[in-house]
Amino acid sequence: MGNRGMEELIPLVNKLQDAFSSIGQACNLDLPQIAVVGGQSAGKSSVLENFVGRDFLPRGSGIVTRRPLVLQLISATAEWAEFLHCKGKKFTDFDEVRQEIEAETDRVTGANKGISPVPINLRVYSPHVLNLTLIDLPGITKVPVGDQPADIEQQIRDMIMQFITRESCLILAVTPANTDLANSDALKLSKDVDPQGLRTIGVITKLDLMDEGTDARDVLENKLLPLRRGYIGVVNRSQKDIDGKKDIKAALEAERKFFFSHASYRHMAEKMGTPRLQRVLNEQLTNHIRDTLPAFRSKLQSQLLALDKEAEEYRGYRPDDPSRKTKQLLQMVQQFSVDFEKRIEGSGDQVDTVELSGGAKINRIFHERFPFELVKMECDEKEMRREISYAIKNIHGIRTGLFTPDMAFEAIVKKQVIKLKQPCVKCVDMVIQELINTVRQCSNKLECFPMLREETERIVTSHIRDRESRAKDQVLLLIDIQLSYINTNHEDFIGFANAQQRSSQTNKSQSSAGNQVIRKGWLTINNISIMKGGAKEYWFVLTAESLSWFKDDEEKEKKYMLPLDNLKVRDVEKSFMSSKHIFCIFNTESRNVYKDNRTLELACDSQDDVDSWKSSLLRAGVYPEKTTTVESETTTTSDNFSMDPQLERKVETIRNLVDSYMAIVNKCIRDLMPKTIMHLMINNVKDFINAELLAQLYSAGDQNALMDESQEQAQRRDEVLRTHQALKEALAIIGDISTSTITVPMPPPVDTSWVGGSSGGRRSPPPSPTAPRRMSSGQRPAPRGAPPPPNRPGPLGPFNNTADSPQAPSRPNRAPPSIPSRRPPPSPTRQAPP
Repeated sequence: MGNRGMEELIPLVNKLQDAFSSIGQACNLDLPQIAVVGGQSAGKSSVLENFVGRDFLPRGSGIVTRRPLVLQLISATAEWAEFLHCKGKKFTDFDEVRQEIEAETDRVTGANKGISPVPINLRVYSPHVLNLTLIDLPGITKVPVGDQPADIEQQIRDMIMQFITRESCLILAVTPANTDLANSDALKLSKDVDPQGLRTIGVITKLDLMDEGTDARDVLENKLLPLRRGYIGVVNRSQKDIDGKKDIKAALEAERKFFFSHASYRHMAEKMGTPRLQRVLNEQLTNHIRDTLPAFRSKLQSQLLALDKEAEEYRGYRPDDPSRKTKQLLQMVQQFSVDFEKRIEGSGDQVDTVELSGGAKINRIFHERFPFELVKMECDEKEMRREISYAIKNIHGIRTGLFTPDMAFEAIVKKQVIKLKQPCVKCVDMVIQELINTVRQCSNKLECFPMLREETERIVTSHIRDRESRAKDQVLLLIDIQLSYINTNHEDFIGFANAQQRSSQTNKSQSSAGNQVIRKGWLTINNISIMKGGAKEYWFVLTAESLSWFKDDEEKEKKYMLPLDNLKVRDVEKSFMSSKHIFCIFNTESRNVYKDNRTLELACDSQDDVDSWKSSLLRAGVYPEKTTTVESETTTTSDNFSMDPQLERKVETIRNLVDSYMAIVNKCIRDLMPKTIMHLMINNVKDFINAELLAQLYSAGDQNALMDESQEQAQRRDEVLRTHQALKEALAIIGDISTSTITVPMPPPVDTSWVGGSSGGRRSPPPSPTAPRRMSSGQRPAPRGAPPPPNRPGPLGPFNNTADSPQAPSRPNRAPPSIPSRRPPPSPTRQAPP
């Protein structure tokens, strides 16, 4: 290590891990750590126990590690362990540590061999360890055991991926030497998430269990299956040693003797073994933390800035202060009033970009939904003429009338006016529902005070309901006023004499407005056959004369133009497989509307969009289809009689007069309805909230109880303050650390195409007595137990196990061989680099 500050990095990250684990997900930071990945029985647990020098991990058959174990090793003068979930309790007996891990695992996963991604945090203090943070993950399995689900393999892979996909996580890929290394699951997973090999370190276990005459020298020298950071070999205790309680210190000594005595490994013995792996991991984790420190600091600062304002509000917060409660109650009511008015009147801040709400939706009710409801109440043409003919005959009675009776006109008009009550009342209901929705949306900011929110919603909603009856009475009064006097002297009312003139003027005005665009938007044509490409979305343009659609909204490539003559709209039931809402356009003369289709089915994402398009089509003169019941058809057929020409003229006259007068009434109602609702409902509710809500809240009950904050809010406040303080402390600690350390540069890339293949996993054969193993020029076989001579550092840095090999693929510009007899012996004061 280059300085003391860098030596404090790993303990710093440990503290941050504990702090952030205790406060939940408020700080979503990827802390640097090492994930241990490997198959079942690959030796991961033995490697970790060798690091600690104690037996403390559960053992057995099947999946033993069923939850991630975050193991924090901390160098200290004494030896003990502690768990984050048992903070303050020191474990000096490591058998108790094992039992606690098993109990905590069963507590979350049960005893049925299930798994869970919730980690167990264990911290071990010991004079025999170097500062390290490792995560022991469940072994990769293929076959479910016991009550495990059938997809247990996928669950384990998903859990492992949660850790190793983080850029801040180093990957310790553990593979036993007595298996085909090219098919190692650990190396394959590492290759998937780290294709450049920037974060992967290879560990080869069970070197002592290889078949006689074979070895893993080519792998450990990074020749056969090269990794960018190379491999380190370790020898763990056998199952017999574990059952016999063999001391780990003795096992480490046996491991050292194994490497120095083995003919294939003695030349690299100093680069093998558990102590070497521990030092390398300490060095690499520290360097990795240093490399990720700038981004880590930036994340901390962004988290801190995001919490600054909220933490400042909470810092001097006293929940039980009466003056604070009074002041906050006033502020909450004022904010509620402002929010309600903004949602009704519209504002530039906090605009909803997902759907219509508040005033915009009420405006849509006034000018789209309500006119559409009025049109839907119009009766069928045949039904209208039949009623007029009966009215004329019934008024004349037994006598034959010579003139068109006024009473028949009034009777038909009044019957049509009465029908307007239903859409008018429905319009009030829709506005009231939207007002209540707006109140609920505005009260969301009061959720930290449940009783205040509940009382506010109750008081305002009750007032809206009180105004509902007045508004409906006033609306019905408007209809009754229209019924009380039929004003045939209205300037817009016409008689039969100028009906033709009115018709021609109407045609002229429609012709002049033919090119006026009424609506544009995206619609899906639903009934295109699969053979012709299936349903497609087009850009539609509706004018007073035609409905056109284009390839896109640039309107350059027109697909079709449909004249609106003799068209009507019909509802279509929503299909089971489709999420869209459909309506169709058809020709009243049974002609094809679009190519070979009798109907044109158009689909929208919501029913509101369908209603809006129907309203726009209504403005263009495309009316909805009128459904006649079987009863009326039967009655018409049974009572049908041929009208004489005089009666026909009378019916036509009254029909035109009714149309003219009802147009006046509809125009008046469409104008007065929004004004009436605005005056009696919306403006009144705004005034009530501004002037009366606070007084109503004071009279409703105990104000202190109203301002009692929710338990969630109290937890949120404590969490924000603790998180803010933890972030400040973390930034202060990081700010004192110097990052100018002497480190080895990142090794150059190597060929990792073998990962995922089925070849290349064969172990090297034993050396032939007639064909000695190749060495670098000038290299002599080291005597047994002697340390190797110092070598020039290769491009792989601390992971370079190929510095002595001429076949290292990643070593550029190898120096010419030196003469063995001229190499000076190692200096007694100069030691080989670790």
